[in-house]
Amino acid sequence: MEARVSAAIEEAGCAFTIAQGRVLASIGPDGTRIGDLAEPAGVTKQTATFPVNQLEKAGYVERVPDPAGARARLVRLSEAGAGVAVARKVEVEAEWVAHLGEPDAAALRRALERLREVTGPYR
Repeated sequence: MEARVSAAIEEAGCAFTIAQGRVLASIGPDGTRIGDLAEPAGVTKQTATFPVNQLEKAGYVERVPDPAGARARLVRLSEAGAGVAVARKVEVEAEWVAHLGEPDAAALRRALERLREVTGPYR
């Protein structure tokens, strides 16, 4: 999935680094603080800020106020970033459903969601 979404973003005209791709993959649906992006990668907030700045400049992410903290900011996918990634994700998932069948694809989805509880970047 990661490889296919990365390829779609590159096809859309944005070449990005592995670090930027991992940042994109770690952003939660409602946005994620930079510190929370840094933690699973094992890097400092300052180190995680660099790819976020690059992605923001390219228009793939945006920083918005965090409703949980007065001064805190969240990084979230921009409309452009979400559009490219979501379109390819939907395409790949459709291929997987066609190959596995709906019952097995649904079971796989449930299992992966459960695994995210212990391995996911925004648990």
